[in-house]
Amino acid sequence: MTMEIPFSELLEQLPKQFFASLVAKVGEKIKAGCDVINLGQGNPDQPTPKHIVEAMQRAAANPKYHKYSPFQGYFFLKEAIAAFYAREYGVNVDPDREVAILFGGKAGLVELPLCLVNPGDVVLVPDPGYPDYWSGIALARARMEMMPLSSENGFLPDYEAIPESVADRAKLMFLNYPNNPTGATATKEFFAETVAFAAKHGIAVVHDFAYGAIGFDGRKPVSFLEADGAKDVGVEIYTFSKTYNMAGWRVAFAVGNERIIRALELLQDHLYVSLFGAIQEAAAAALLGPQDCVTELVALYEARRNAFIAALCEIGWEAPAPYGSFFAWLPLPKGISSAEFADMLLERAHVAVAPGIGFGEHGEGYVRVGLLTDEARLREAAERIGRLGLFEKNF
Repeated sequence: MTMEIPFSELLEQLPKQFFASLVAKVGEKIKAGCDVINLGQGNPDQPTPKHIVEAMQRAAANPKYHKYSPFQGYFFLKEAIAAFYAREYGVNVDPDREVAILFGGKAGLVELPLCLVNPGDVVLVPDPGYPDYWSGIALARARMEMMPLSSENGFLPDYEAIPESVADRAKLMFLNYPNNPTGATATKEFFAETVAFAAKHGIAVVHDFAYGAIGFDGRKPVSFLEADGAKDVGVEIYTFSKTYNMAGWRVAFAVGNERIIRALELLQDHLYVSLFGAIQEAAAAALLGPQDCVTELVALYEARRNAFIAALCEIGWEAPAPYGSFFAWLPLPKGISSAEFADMLLERAHVAVAPGIGFGEHGEGYVRVGLLTDEARLREAAERIGRLGLFEKNF
């Protein structure tokens, strides 16, 4: 008889993976033979640019990389990261002390609460926001305080609305612009306000810059580190997944505050030997090589955004165009929950979207759509939804 082996209390208290059920539902429909247009996930659909793949192929044959990598990564990648930040944002970064190489952005986001907070400490979290912020907080046995993001405030947190008693107990804060799920962007003025708020209350800031390259209408997203004093209070996490379509490569980095970078590297020294060297060489090639692929990718997403928002308008669904990221955040008719609406679209239109409640309490009333299929399929998704007549009825 197999022994019953209980999970630890730590595992038992992890938040449920909300989107696992969505993936399962979509999978069941596809298995049943349905033509599902899956707009519910955030997995880039374009291939990694050829020059990056070729750099990886060449490097994989180098015996140097067949051994263990240096624990904290190769210095040439850290130097490339510093050159990238100087070129793109005018920010000077010390590659020796202000850069940590990560096994994907998610790893850093989950690791940072383990590095910086103790059980019972308060962490400020955007609501709606990326659910994996919650995972690291749960592992650290810390406590979340939500910062509501509303359309009226451009989906930016209102620091004046945070009670002083909460702000004074907070040790860490997560931000994310361009934002998942809302597609909102932030300004340098907002980040300056963030620095002042963090410094006043002794809060470390983690800016998740996953969609840093993806801004529309000629607006380049702003780096948190462009704000004066940003490195005094926090770090920024940048992933190759979105900018260079390298989601499966699992490579990212953190830049900024020297103390936070040291904490990350110390934790990772105990968890890993660093990334395969050939991946690090390909990552450096991505940062230092031609950037036409990034320009073309942003133009592709903007064209998809324009086509999809126009198609929604034609069926009577009034939705604002996102300023950045590759998501659209769509308000729902009154009287129906986001989970019910998502289920309805999947069942009746074979269109998968992510219900807003999966991103937090203040995500209710919205669904998130990924612009990760071609324009024809996006228009078809809108047409399928339109045939349901949902925007001609009062729920």
